Amino acid sequence: MKLFGLLLGLLPLVLAAPAKRDGAPTVAIPSPAATIIGSTSSSVDSFQGIPFAQPPTGSLRLKPPQALTSLGTVTATDTPMACPQLLISDDTSDFPAGVLGALLNTPLFQTVTDAGEDCLTVSIFRPAGTTDTSNLPVLFWIFGGGFELGSTSMYNGELLVSDSISEGKPVVFVAVNYRVGGFGFLGGSEILADGSSNLGLLDQRLGLQWVQDNIASFGGDPTKVTIWGESAGAISVLDQMILYDGDNTYNGKPLFRAGIMDSGSIIPADPVDCPKAQNVYDTVVKTAGCSGANSTLDCLRGLDYETFLNATNSVPGILSYTSIDLSYLPRPDGKVLTVSPEVSVTEGKYAKVPFIIGDQEDEGTLFALFQPNISTTAELINYLSTVYFQDATIEQVTALAGIYPDDPSDGSPFRTGILNNWYPQFKRLAAILGDLTFTLTRRAFLNLVSTEVPTWSYLASYDYGTPVLGSFHAGDILQVFYGILPNYASACRFPIPRSGETLTDVYEAIHNYYFSFVYTMDPNNGSNYTEWPQWSDNRTLMHFNAADGELLADDFRSESYDWLNENVASLHI
Repeated sequence: MKLFGLLLGLLPLVLAAPAKRDGAPTVAIPSPAATIIGSTSSSVDSFQGIPFAQPPTGSLRLKPPQALTSLGTVTATDTPMACPQLLISDDTSDFPAGVLGALLNTPLFQTVTDAGEDCLTVSIFRPAGTTDTSNLPVLFWIFGGGFELGSTSMYNGELLVSDSISEGKPVVFVAVNYRVGGFGFLGGSEILADGSSNLGLLDQRLGLQWVQDNIASFGGDPTKVTIWGESAGAISVLDQMILYDGDNTYNGKPLFRAGIMDSGSIIPADPVDCPKAQNVYDTVVKTAGCSGANSTLDCLRGLDYETFLNATNSVPGILSYTSIDLSYLPRPDGKVLTVSPEVSVTEGKYAKVPFIIGDQEDEGTLFALFQPNISTTAELINYLSTVYFQDATIEQVTALAGIYPDDPSDGSPFRTGILNNWYPQFKRLAAILGDLTFTLTRRAFLNLVSTEVPTWSYLASYDYGTPVLGSFHAGDILQVFYGILPNYASACRFPIPRSGETLTDVYEAIHNYYFSFVYTMDPNNGSNYTEWPQWSDNRTLMHFNAADGELLADDFRSESYDWLNENVASLHI
Protein backbone atom coordinates (compact mmCIF):
# COMPACT_ATOMS: atom_id res chain seq x y z
CA MET A 1 0.00 0.00 0.00
CA LYS A 2 2.79 2.42 0.89
CA LEU A 3 4.66 1.75 -2.40
CA PHE A 4 1.43 2.13 -4.40
CA GLY A 5 0.71 5.41 -2.61
CA LEU A 6 4.19 6.73 -3.32
CA LEU A 7 3.92 5.86 -7.01
CA LEU A 8 0.55 7.53 -7.32
CA GLY A 9 1.85 10.52 -5.41
CA LEU A 10 4.56 10.96 -8.04
CA LEU A 11 2.17 10.62 -10.97
CA PRO A 12 0.98 14.26 -10.98
CA LEU A 13 4.57 15.43 -11.23
CA VAL A 14 5.18 13.11 -14.18
CA LEU A 15 2.02 14.27 -15.87
CA ALA A 16 2.93 17.88 -15.25
CA ALA A 17 6.10 17.68 -17.36
CA PRO A 18 5.05 18.27 -20.98
CA ALA A 19 7.19 17.10 -23.87
CA LYS A 20 8.82 20.03 -25.63
CA ARG A 21 8.44 20.53 -29.35
CA ASP A 22 10.11 22.62 -31.99
CA GLY A 23 8.42 25.92 -32.72
CA ALA A 24 7.71 26.70 -29.08
CA PRO A 25 4.64 28.89 -28.50
CA THR A 26 5.67 32.48 -27.87
CA VAL A 27 3.54 35.28 -26.45
CA ALA A 28 4.27 39.01 -26.18
CA ILE A 29 2.61 40.60 -23.13
CA PRO A 30 2.09 44.31 -22.48
CA SER A 31 2.45 44.78 -18.71
CA PRO A 32 5.30 44.76 -18.20
CA ALA A 33 6.40 44.36 -21.82
CA ALA A 34 7.90 40.90 -22.14
CA THR A 35 8.21 37.83 -24.33
CA ILE A 36 7.07 34.52 -22.82
CA ILE A 37 8.31 31.29 -24.39
CA GLY A 38 6.41 28.13 -23.52
CA SER A 39 6.14 24.54 -24.67
CA THR A 40 3.55 22.31 -26.28
CA SER A 41 2.49 18.83 -25.29
CA SER A 42 -0.19 17.12 -27.35
CA SER A 43 -3.03 19.64 -27.63
CA VAL A 44 -1.99 22.04 -24.86
CA ASP A 45 0.46 24.94 -24.66
CA SER A 46 2.00 25.57 -21.25
CA PHE A 47 3.82 28.60 -19.85
CA GLN A 48 5.10 27.79 -16.37
CA GLY A 49 6.57 30.06 -13.73
CA ILE A 50 5.98 33.52 -15.22
CA PRO A 51 6.95 36.17 -12.63
CA PHE A 52 4.14 38.60 -11.79
CA ALA A 53 5.79 40.48 -8.91
CA GLN A 54 9.17 41.61 -7.73
CA PRO A 55 10.95 38.96 -5.65
CA PRO A 56 9.71 39.40 -2.04
CA THR A 57 13.23 39.17 -0.64
CA GLY A 58 15.47 41.45 1.40
CA SER A 59 13.63 44.65 2.28
CA LEU A 60 10.53 43.30 0.45
CA ARG A 61 10.27 40.26 2.74
CA LEU A 62 7.10 40.54 4.81
CA LYS A 63 5.90 43.40 2.59
CA PRO A 64 2.92 43.62 0.22
CA PRO A 65 3.83 42.38 -3.29
CA GLN A 66 5.19 44.94 -5.72
CA ALA A 67 4.32 44.82 -9.42
CA LEU A 68 7.12 44.26 -11.91
CA THR A 69 8.33 47.21 -13.95
CA SER A 70 10.39 45.17 -16.43
CA LEU A 71 10.75 41.52 -17.35
CA GLY A 72 12.37 40.90 -20.75
CA THR A 73 12.28 37.37 -22.15
CA VAL A 74 11.08 34.48 -19.99
CA THR A 75 11.58 30.85 -20.91
CA ALA A 76 8.59 29.41 -19.08
CA THR A 77 9.20 25.71 -19.56
CA ASP A 78 10.47 24.50 -16.19
CA THR A 79 8.63 23.52 -13.03
CA PRO A 80 8.16 26.74 -11.03
CA MET A 81 9.67 27.18 -7.61
CA ALA A 82 7.26 26.84 -4.70
CA CYS A 83 7.04 29.48 -1.98
CA PRO A 84 8.64 28.57 1.38
CA GLN A 85 6.68 25.84 3.11
CA LEU A 86 5.75 25.14 6.71
CA LEU A 87 7.48 21.82 7.20
CA ILE A 88 5.48 18.76 8.23
CA SER A 89 6.56 15.52 9.79
CA ASP A 90 6.95 12.60 7.41
CA ASP A 91 6.54 10.10 10.25
CA THR A 92 3.27 8.34 9.48
CA SER A 93 4.23 5.08 11.18
CA ASP A 94 1.50 5.46 13.78
CA PHE A 95 -1.31 5.90 11.26
CA PRO A 96 -3.90 3.13 11.06
CA ALA A 97 -3.40 0.50 8.39
CA GLY A 98 -5.10 1.25 5.11
CA VAL A 99 -4.92 5.05 5.14
CA LEU A 100 -1.30 5.74 4.20
CA GLY A 101 -1.68 5.16 0.48
CA ALA A 102 -4.63 7.52 0.30
CA LEU A 103 -2.86 10.20 2.33
CA LEU A 104 0.30 10.10 0.23
CA ASN A 105 -1.79 11.00 -2.80
CA THR A 106 -2.94 14.30 -1.33
CA PRO A 107 -0.99 17.55 -1.76
CA LEU A 108 -0.72 17.97 2.03
CA PHE A 109 1.55 14.91 2.20
CA GLN A 110 3.59 15.54 -0.95
CA THR A 111 6.92 17.08 0.01
CA VAL A 112 7.97 20.19 -1.92
CA THR A 113 11.71 19.97 -2.61
CA ASP A 114 12.25 23.15 -4.65
CA ALA A 115 11.12 26.16 -2.62
CA GLY A 116 12.40 29.67 -2.11
CA GLU A 117 11.36 33.28 -1.61
CA ASP A 118 11.50 34.30 -5.29
CA CYS A 119 8.31 32.39 -5.97
CA LEU A 120 5.58 34.80 -7.08
CA THR A 121 4.71 33.32 -10.45
CA VAL A 122 1.74 32.26 -12.51
CA SER A 123 1.49 29.21 -14.76
CA ILE A 124 -0.77 29.22 -17.79
CA PHE A 125 -2.19 26.36 -19.84
CA ARG A 126 -4.21 26.91 -23.01
CA PRO A 127 -5.37 24.92 -26.03
CA ALA A 128 -2.61 24.69 -28.64
CA GLY A 129 -3.25 27.09 -31.45
CA THR A 130 -4.99 29.65 -29.25
CA THR A 131 -4.33 33.21 -30.39
CA ASP A 132 -4.82 36.65 -28.92
CA THR A 133 -8.22 36.82 -30.63
CA SER A 134 -9.59 33.56 -29.16
CA ASN A 135 -11.22 35.20 -26.10
CA LEU A 136 -11.57 31.97 -24.13
CA PRO A 137 -12.96 31.95 -20.57
CA VAL A 138 -10.31 31.88 -17.85
CA LEU A 139 -10.18 29.51 -14.87
CA PHE A 140 -7.94 30.97 -12.14
CA TRP A 141 -6.76 28.30 -9.66
CA ILE A 142 -5.77 29.01 -6.03
CA PHE A 143 -4.17 25.96 -4.36
CA GLY A 144 -4.91 24.79 -0.83
CA GLY A 145 -2.71 23.64 2.02
CA GLY A 146 -3.94 25.26 5.20
CA PHE A 147 -2.25 28.57 4.30
CA GLU A 148 0.97 26.77 5.27
CA LEU A 149 2.06 24.78 2.24
CA GLY A 150 1.29 24.03 -1.39
CA SER A 151 2.33 25.24 -4.83
CA THR A 152 1.10 25.45 -8.40
CA SER A 153 3.40 22.60 -9.46
CA MET A 154 1.25 20.11 -7.53
CA TYR A 155 -1.66 20.58 -9.94
CA ASN A 156 -1.54 19.72 -13.63
CA GLY A 157 -3.54 22.24 -15.64
CA GLU A 158 -2.66 20.43 -18.86
CA LEU A 159 -5.18 17.64 -18.29
CA LEU A 160 -7.90 20.10 -17.30
CA VAL A 161 -7.42 22.11 -20.48
CA SER A 162 -7.26 18.95 -22.57
CA ASP A 163 -10.55 17.82 -21.08
CA SER A 164 -12.12 21.23 -21.66
CA ILE A 165 -11.24 20.85 -25.33
CA SER A 166 -12.86 17.40 -25.40
CA GLU A 167 -15.95 18.85 -23.75
CA GLY A 168 -16.19 21.52 -26.44
CA LYS A 169 -15.66 24.26 -23.85
CA PRO A 170 -11.96 25.14 -24.10
CA VAL A 171 -10.57 27.31 -21.32
CA VAL A 172 -7.36 29.07 -20.39
CA PHE A 173 -6.16 27.77 -17.01
CA VAL A 174 -4.08 30.03 -14.75
CA ALA A 175 -2.54 28.93 -11.43
CA VAL A 176 -1.04 31.41 -9.00
CA ASN A 177 1.75 30.92 -6.48
CA TYR A 178 1.33 32.92 -3.28
CA ARG A 179 3.25 33.18 -0.02
CA VAL A 180 2.15 30.78 2.72
CA GLY A 181 3.06 30.18 6.36
CA GLY A 182 5.04 32.86 8.16
CA PHE A 183 6.15 34.38 4.86
CA GLY A 184 2.58 35.15 3.82
CA PHE A 185 0.33 35.17 6.88
CA LEU A 186 2.35 36.24 9.89
CA GLY A 187 0.28 38.20 12.42
CA GLY A 188 1.03 40.46 15.36
CA SER A 189 0.77 44.13 16.24
CA GLU A 190 4.08 44.85 14.51
CA ILE A 191 2.77 43.38 11.26
CA LEU A 192 -0.46 45.37 11.56
CA ALA A 193 1.34 48.67 12.21
CA ASP A 194 3.59 48.03 9.21
CA GLY A 195 0.65 47.44 6.85
CA SER A 196 2.01 43.99 6.00
CA SER A 197 -0.81 41.62 6.91
CA ASN A 198 -2.54 39.07 4.69
CA LEU A 199 0.33 39.09 2.21
CA GLY A 200 -0.71 35.78 0.64
CA LEU A 201 -4.13 37.23 -0.23
CA LEU A 202 -2.44 40.31 -1.69
CA ASP A 203 -0.23 38.03 -3.80
CA GLN A 204 -3.35 36.37 -5.17
CA ARG A 205 -4.92 39.78 -5.82
CA LEU A 206 -1.86 41.00 -7.73
CA GLY A 207 -1.94 37.77 -9.73
CA LEU A 208 -5.55 38.51 -10.67
CA GLN A 209 -4.55 42.02 -11.72
CA TRP A 210 -1.74 40.58 -13.84
CA VAL A 211 -4.33 38.38 -15.55
CA GLN A 212 -6.42 41.43 -16.36
CA ASP A 213 -3.40 43.14 -17.90
CA ASN A 214 -2.00 40.20 -19.85
CA ILE A 215 -4.30 37.22 -20.31
CA ALA A 216 -5.75 38.48 -23.60
CA SER A 217 -2.31 37.98 -25.15
CA PHE A 218 -2.60 34.28 -24.28
CA GLY A 219 -6.10 34.07 -25.79
CA GLY A 220 -8.07 34.51 -22.56
CA ASP A 221 -10.99 36.85 -22.03
CA PRO A 222 -10.31 39.08 -18.99
CA THR A 223 -14.05 39.73 -18.61
CA LYS A 224 -14.74 36.01 -18.12
CA VAL A 225 -12.55 34.99 -15.18
CA THR A 226 -13.75 32.36 -12.69
CA ILE A 227 -11.70 31.97 -9.50
CA TRP A 228 -11.50 28.42 -8.17
CA GLY A 229 -9.85 26.92 -5.12
CA GLU A 230 -9.83 23.95 -2.76
CA SER A 231 -9.46 24.03 1.04
CA ALA A 232 -7.39 27.14 1.86
CA GLY A 233 -7.78 27.96 -1.83
CA ALA A 234 -11.56 27.88 -1.46
CA ILE A 235 -11.34 30.05 1.65
CA SER A 236 -9.17 32.37 -0.44
CA VAL A 237 -11.90 32.55 -3.09
CA LEU A 238 -14.31 33.75 -0.39
CA ASP A 239 -11.65 36.15 0.90
CA GLN A 240 -11.14 37.58 -2.59
CA MET A 241 -14.89 38.19 -2.66
CA ILE A 242 -14.73 40.20 0.59
CA LEU A 243 -11.37 41.97 0.21
CA TYR A 244 -11.67 45.75 0.54
CA ASP A 245 -15.30 45.41 1.64
CA GLY A 246 -16.18 43.49 -1.50
CA ASP A 247 -14.48 45.71 -4.06
CA ASN A 248 -13.18 43.28 -6.67
CA THR A 249 -12.51 45.90 -9.35
CA TYR A 250 -9.27 46.90 -11.04
CA ASN A 251 -9.09 49.84 -13.40
CA GLY A 252 -12.85 50.08 -13.07
CA LYS A 253 -13.55 46.49 -14.16
CA PRO A 254 -14.25 43.30 -12.15
CA LEU A 255 -11.29 41.00 -11.58
CA PHE A 256 -13.57 37.96 -11.73
CA ARG A 257 -17.20 37.22 -12.52
CA ALA A 258 -17.76 33.87 -10.73
CA GLY A 259 -16.26 31.54 -8.12
CA ILE A 260 -15.93 27.85 -7.24
CA MET A 261 -15.20 26.80 -3.65
CA ASP A 262 -14.31 23.16 -2.99
CA SER A 263 -14.16 22.48 0.77
CA GLY A 264 -13.94 25.92 2.30
CA SER A 265 -15.68 29.27 2.72
CA ILE A 266 -16.08 31.41 5.86
CA ILE A 267 -13.47 31.08 8.61
CA PRO A 268 -14.33 33.41 11.54
CA ALA A 269 -11.08 34.95 12.72
CA ASP A 270 -9.81 37.35 15.36
CA PRO A 271 -7.78 40.40 14.29
CA VAL A 272 -4.19 40.37 13.11
CA ASP A 273 -3.03 41.70 16.49
CA CYS A 274 -5.11 39.34 18.66
CA PRO A 275 -3.31 37.46 21.49
CA LYS A 276 -3.11 34.20 19.54
CA ALA A 277 -1.55 35.85 16.49
CA GLN A 278 0.78 37.90 18.70
CA ASN A 279 1.96 34.74 20.42
CA VAL A 280 2.87 33.24 17.04
CA TYR A 281 4.79 36.39 16.10
CA ASP A 282 6.62 36.45 19.42
CA THR A 283 7.55 32.78 19.07
CA VAL A 284 8.97 33.36 15.59
CA VAL A 285 10.91 36.41 16.82
CA LYS A 286 12.35 34.54 19.80
CA THR A 287 13.33 31.51 17.73
CA ALA A 288 14.97 33.79 15.17
CA GLY A 289 17.05 35.50 17.84
CA CYS A 290 15.43 38.87 17.22
CA SER A 291 13.87 39.50 20.64
CA GLY A 292 16.38 42.17 21.64
CA ALA A 293 16.28 44.09 18.37
CA ASN A 294 15.08 47.70 18.25
CA SER A 295 12.74 46.62 15.46
CA THR A 296 11.93 42.95 15.58
CA LEU A 297 10.29 43.18 12.15
CA ASP A 298 13.39 44.71 10.55
CA CYS A 299 15.41 41.98 12.24
CA LEU A 300 13.24 39.29 10.65
CA ARG A 301 13.66 40.93 7.25
CA GLY A 302 17.44 40.94 7.64
CA LEU A 303 17.79 37.23 8.47
CA ASP A 304 19.22 34.75 6.03
CA TYR A 305 16.60 32.56 4.37
CA GLU A 306 17.19 29.36 6.33
CA THR A 307 17.14 31.10 9.72
CA PHE A 308 13.86 32.84 8.98
CA LEU A 309 12.35 29.68 7.49
CA ASN A 310 13.24 27.69 10.61
CA ALA A 311 11.80 30.41 12.83
CA THR A 312 8.47 30.37 10.98
CA ASN A 313 8.45 26.60 11.37
CA SER A 314 8.76 26.82 15.16
CA VAL A 315 4.97 26.92 15.65
CA PRO A 316 2.44 24.07 15.24
CA GLY A 317 1.40 23.07 11.72
CA ILE A 318 -1.90 21.82 10.35
CA LEU A 319 -0.84 18.16 10.40
CA SER A 320 -0.29 18.03 14.14
CA TYR A 321 -2.14 17.78 17.45
CA THR A 322 -3.51 21.32 17.14
CA SER A 323 -4.71 20.50 13.62
CA ILE A 324 -6.90 23.21 12.04
CA ASP A 325 -6.28 25.68 14.85
CA LEU A 326 -4.00 27.35 12.32
CA SER A 327 -0.88 29.29 13.25
CA TYR A 328 -1.06 31.23 9.98
CA LEU A 329 -4.26 32.32 8.30
CA PRO A 330 -6.03 35.44 6.94
CA ARG A 331 -7.07 37.77 9.74
CA PRO A 332 -9.01 41.06 9.86
CA ASP A 333 -6.72 44.06 9.63
CA GLY A 334 -9.16 46.93 9.09
CA LYS A 335 -8.06 47.48 5.49
CA VAL A 336 -7.51 44.39 3.35
CA LEU A 337 -9.90 42.25 5.38
CA THR A 338 -11.78 44.94 7.23
CA VAL A 339 -13.68 42.59 9.58
CA SER A 340 -14.10 38.88 10.20
CA PRO A 341 -15.46 37.15 7.08
CA GLU A 342 -18.85 36.22 8.54
CA VAL A 343 -19.41 39.88 9.45
CA SER A 344 -18.51 41.04 5.93
CA VAL A 345 -20.95 38.58 4.40
CA THR A 346 -23.71 39.39 6.90
CA GLU A 347 -23.33 43.10 6.10
CA GLY A 348 -23.44 42.42 2.36
CA LYS A 349 -19.85 43.58 1.85
CA TYR A 350 -18.81 41.00 -0.72
CA ALA A 351 -18.52 40.77 -4.49
CA LYS A 352 -21.90 39.47 -5.56
CA VAL A 353 -20.96 36.88 -8.16
CA PRO A 354 -22.48 33.43 -8.87
CA PHE A 355 -20.65 30.53 -7.27
CA ILE A 356 -20.51 26.78 -6.74
CA ILE A 357 -19.60 25.50 -3.29
CA GLY A 358 -19.40 22.02 -1.79
CA ASP A 359 -17.72 19.58 0.55
CA GLN A 360 -16.47 16.06 0.91
CA GLU A 361 -18.73 13.99 3.12
CA ASP A 362 -16.02 13.40 5.75
CA GLU A 363 -14.12 16.69 5.89
CA GLY A 364 -12.95 16.21 9.47
CA THR A 365 -11.35 12.76 9.42
CA LEU A 366 -7.97 13.95 8.10
CA PHE A 367 -7.71 16.55 10.87
CA ALA A 368 -8.65 14.13 13.65
CA LEU A 369 -5.86 11.63 12.96
CA PHE A 370 -3.39 13.30 15.29
CA GLN A 371 -5.16 13.25 18.69
CA PRO A 372 -5.22 9.57 19.71
CA ASN A 373 -4.88 10.44 23.40
CA ILE A 374 -8.49 11.75 23.48
CA SER A 375 -10.49 8.82 24.82
CA THR A 376 -13.28 10.32 26.93
CA THR A 377 -15.95 13.00 26.65
CA ALA A 378 -14.17 15.08 29.28
CA GLU A 379 -10.92 14.93 27.30
CA LEU A 380 -12.78 15.87 24.12
CA ILE A 381 -14.34 18.93 25.78
CA ASN A 382 -11.00 19.97 27.22
CA TYR A 383 -9.33 19.65 23.81
CA LEU A 384 -12.00 21.72 22.04
CA SER A 385 -11.95 24.35 24.79
CA THR A 386 -8.21 24.80 25.04
CA VAL A 387 -7.17 24.35 21.42
CA TYR A 388 -10.03 25.71 19.31
CA PHE A 389 -12.71 27.61 21.15
CA GLN A 390 -10.84 29.61 23.76
CA ASP A 391 -13.48 32.36 23.57
CA ALA A 392 -16.29 29.91 24.33
CA THR A 393 -17.40 28.90 27.78
CA ILE A 394 -17.13 25.36 29.06
CA GLU A 395 -20.93 25.27 29.05
CA GLN A 396 -21.00 26.12 25.34
CA VAL A 397 -18.44 23.49 24.40
CA THR A 398 -20.14 20.89 26.60
CA ALA A 399 -23.40 21.60 24.80
CA LEU A 400 -21.65 21.18 21.45
CA ALA A 401 -20.16 17.83 22.44
CA GLY A 402 -23.59 16.72 23.65
CA ILE A 403 -25.05 17.23 20.18
CA TYR A 404 -22.64 14.60 18.83
CA PRO A 405 -23.35 11.27 20.59
CA ASP A 406 -20.49 9.27 22.04
CA ASP A 407 -21.35 6.50 19.61
CA PRO A 408 -19.11 5.57 16.64
CA SER A 409 -22.18 4.80 14.55
CA ASP A 410 -23.01 8.51 14.47
CA GLY A 411 -19.52 9.78 13.72
CA SER A 412 -17.38 10.44 10.67
CA PRO A 413 -16.66 8.74 8.34
CA PHE A 414 -20.42 8.80 8.23
CA ARG A 415 -22.59 5.83 7.27
CA THR A 416 -19.97 3.28 8.38
CA GLY A 417 -21.53 1.99 11.59
CA ILE A 418 -19.09 1.07 14.35
CA LEU A 419 -16.19 0.70 11.91
CA ASN A 420 -13.25 3.07 11.39
CA ASN A 421 -13.05 4.41 14.95
CA TRP A 422 -9.26 4.93 14.97
CA TYR A 423 -9.35 5.80 18.69
CA PRO A 424 -12.27 6.12 21.17
CA GLN A 425 -13.22 9.73 20.27
CA PHE A 426 -11.97 9.77 16.65
CA LYS A 427 -15.25 9.64 14.75
CA ARG A 428 -16.88 12.07 17.15
CA LEU A 429 -14.08 14.63 16.87
CA ALA A 430 -13.94 14.18 13.10
CA ALA A 431 -17.65 14.93 12.81
CA ILE A 432 -17.33 18.09 14.91
CA LEU A 433 -14.27 19.44 13.10
CA GLY A 434 -15.69 18.70 9.67
CA ASP A 435 -19.06 20.29 10.40
CA LEU A 436 -17.85 23.45 12.11
CA THR A 437 -14.98 24.17 9.72
CA PHE A 438 -16.48 23.12 6.41
CA THR A 439 -19.83 21.42 5.96
CA LEU A 440 -22.20 23.39 8.18
CA THR A 441 -20.25 26.63 7.75
CA ARG A 442 -20.96 26.25 4.02
CA ARG A 443 -24.68 26.02 4.78
CA ALA A 444 -24.52 29.15 6.94
CA PHE A 445 -22.74 31.01 4.14
CA LEU A 446 -25.37 29.93 1.62
CA ASN A 447 -28.20 31.01 3.89
CA LEU A 448 -26.69 34.48 4.03
CA VAL A 449 -26.16 35.01 0.30
CA SER A 450 -28.34 32.67 -1.77
CA THR A 451 -31.15 35.19 -2.20
CA GLU A 452 -28.68 37.72 -3.64
CA VAL A 453 -26.59 35.63 -6.03
CA PRO A 454 -27.10 32.35 -7.94
CA THR A 455 -25.55 29.47 -6.00
CA TRP A 456 -25.16 25.73 -6.47
CA SER A 457 -23.92 23.33 -3.80
CA TYR A 458 -22.85 19.68 -3.55
CA LEU A 459 -21.76 16.91 -1.21
CA ALA A 460 -19.17 14.47 -2.59
CA SER A 461 -19.04 10.86 -1.43
CA TYR A 462 -17.05 9.24 -4.21
CA ASP A 463 -14.25 8.17 -1.86
CA TYR A 464 -16.72 6.36 0.40
CA GLY A 465 -15.08 3.22 1.70
CA THR A 466 -11.57 4.58 2.19
CA PRO A 467 -10.43 2.95 5.47
CA VAL A 468 -10.72 5.30 8.47
CA LEU A 469 -10.86 8.42 6.26
CA GLY A 470 -14.02 7.92 4.20
CA SER A 471 -14.59 10.76 1.70
CA PHE A 472 -11.86 12.81 3.30
CA HIS A 473 -10.71 16.41 2.94
CA ALA A 474 -8.52 16.91 -0.15
CA GLY A 475 -9.33 13.40 -1.35
CA ASP A 476 -11.04 14.94 -4.35
CA ILE A 477 -7.91 16.58 -5.79
CA LEU A 478 -6.54 13.67 -7.83
CA GLN A 479 -10.04 12.73 -8.90
CA VAL A 480 -11.02 16.20 -10.09
CA PHE A 481 -7.66 17.10 -11.62
CA TYR A 482 -6.55 13.76 -12.99
CA GLY A 483 -9.38 11.25 -12.84
CA ILE A 484 -6.97 8.57 -11.65
CA LEU A 485 -7.87 7.97 -8.02
CA PRO A 486 -10.08 4.87 -7.84
CA ASN A 487 -13.56 5.27 -6.44
CA TYR A 488 -13.93 3.04 -3.41
CA ALA A 489 -17.68 2.61 -3.58
CA SER A 490 -19.19 -0.24 -5.55
CA ALA A 491 -21.69 2.20 -7.02
CA CYS A 492 -19.16 4.71 -8.28
CA ARG A 493 -20.92 6.11 -11.34
CA PHE A 494 -22.59 9.48 -11.19
CA PRO A 495 -24.97 10.86 -12.23
CA ILE A 496 -27.85 9.46 -14.29
CA PRO A 497 -27.34 11.20 -17.64
CA ARG A 498 -30.07 12.66 -19.73
CA SER A 499 -31.81 10.55 -22.32
CA GLY A 500 -29.47 9.08 -24.91
CA GLU A 501 -26.32 9.47 -22.86
CA THR A 502 -24.23 6.79 -21.19
CA LEU A 503 -22.99 6.60 -17.63
CA THR A 504 -19.63 8.21 -16.96
CA ASP A 505 -17.41 8.66 -13.94
CA VAL A 506 -17.39 11.52 -11.48
CA TYR A 507 -14.33 13.12 -13.04
CA GLU A 508 -16.14 13.70 -16.31
CA ALA A 509 -19.37 14.75 -14.61
CA ILE A 510 -17.74 17.41 -12.44
CA HIS A 511 -15.74 18.73 -15.36
CA ASN A 512 -18.88 18.98 -17.47
CA TYR A 513 -20.67 20.99 -14.78
CA TYR A 514 -17.64 23.17 -14.01
CA PHE A 515 -16.81 24.01 -17.63
CA SER A 516 -20.44 24.84 -18.28
CA PHE A 517 -20.33 27.15 -15.28
CA VAL A 518 -17.10 28.81 -16.43
CA TYR A 519 -18.72 29.49 -19.81
CA THR A 520 -22.19 30.58 -18.74
CA MET A 521 -22.14 31.05 -14.92
CA ASP A 522 -24.67 28.20 -14.74
CA PRO A 523 -23.49 24.55 -14.48
CA ASN A 524 -26.55 23.36 -16.40
CA ASN A 525 -26.12 25.41 -19.58
CA GLY A 526 -24.58 23.05 -22.12
CA SER A 527 -24.36 20.21 -19.62
CA ASN A 528 -25.38 16.66 -20.54
CA TYR A 529 -26.22 15.64 -17.02
CA THR A 530 -28.92 15.75 -14.38
CA GLU A 531 -30.31 19.23 -13.77
CA TRP A 532 -28.49 20.82 -10.84
CA PRO A 533 -30.94 23.21 -9.15
CA GLN A 534 -29.85 26.40 -7.47
CA TRP A 535 -29.43 25.88 -3.74
CA SER A 536 -32.04 28.52 -2.99
CA ASP A 537 -34.74 26.57 -4.81
CA ASN A 538 -35.26 23.91 -2.15
CA ARG A 539 -32.04 23.92 -0.11
CA THR A 540 -30.79 20.87 -1.97
CA LEU A 541 -27.33 19.52 -2.78
CA MET A 542 -26.08 17.59 -5.77
CA HIS A 543 -24.79 14.36 -4.25
CA PHE A 544 -21.79 13.34 -6.32
CA ASN A 545 -21.43 9.57 -6.57
CA ALA A 546 -25.11 8.89 -5.84
CA ALA A 547 -25.80 6.12 -8.33
CA ASP A 548 -29.34 7.27 -9.01
CA GLY A 549 -28.40 10.93 -9.29
CA GLU A 550 -30.82 12.00 -6.60
CA LEU A 551 -30.59 15.37 -4.90
CA LEU A 552 -29.88 15.55 -1.19
CA ALA A 553 -31.74 17.81 1.22
CA ASP A 554 -29.32 20.15 2.96
CA ASP A 555 -30.92 19.74 6.37
CA PHE A 556 -28.83 16.99 7.98
CA ARG A 557 -27.42 17.59 11.47
CA SER A 558 -29.73 20.55 11.93
CA GLU A 559 -29.19 20.69 15.71
CA SER A 560 -25.47 21.19 15.14
CA TYR A 561 -26.20 23.86 12.56
CA ASP A 562 -28.42 25.76 14.98
CA TRP A 563 -25.69 25.64 17.65
CA LEU A 564 -23.16 26.98 15.14
CA ASN A 565 -25.37 29.91 14.21
CA GLU A 566 -26.09 30.79 17.82
CA ASN A 567 -22.46 30.62 18.95
CA VAL A 568 -20.43 31.86 15.97
CA ALA A 569 -19.14 34.89 17.89
CA SER A 570 -17.31 32.50 20.24
CA LEU A 571 -15.77 30.40 17.46
CA HIS A 572 -13.12 32.72 16.06
CA ILE A 573 -9.68 31.30 15.38
